[in-house]
Amino acid sequence: MQEVRNAVDQTAREIGQRFDFKGTDSSVDLAEDAINMASNSEDRLAALRQVLEEKLVKRKVSMKVLDYGNIEPASGASVRQTARLQAGISSEKAKELNKYIKGLSLKGVQSSTQGEQLRVSGKKRDDLQAAIAALKDHDFGLPLQFNNFRD
Repeated sequence: MQEVRNAVDQTAREIGQRFDFKGTDSSVDLAEDAINMASNSEDRLAALRQVLEEKLVKRKVSMKVLDYGNIEPASGASVRQTARLQAGISSEKAKELNKYIKGLSLKGVQSSTQGEQLRVSGKKRDDLQAAIAALKDHDFGLPLQFNNFRD
């Protein structure tokens, strides 16, 4: 979340300095679980979105974190858009991940849902690494992070 905050701050600084954003009343701010963007036209909003994505990529934040909403007209002939930040795994995605892991048929590897996380456990490190590699290869439409608690 800190990296997202830094990227939003850098984007706000850059649109304040760039010539093509002068007089467009473009703004970007971070809410609790979303990024709000506003500008005077759709093409300036698209440019603002591109600057934000560049800053997020530089900070190694996955683009799958962002879930863009519709472009809405706002007051004064301006437009705005909200990008929700995805955090955690929903219950249906967790079921899909569990089914995929069980479909790999790795011996001794179990998976269970714990809140917004999926815990995969196994006896052999090689089997766990094979499961991680398979999960990285398959696209589930959400950013996956892996933490190894076994050393």
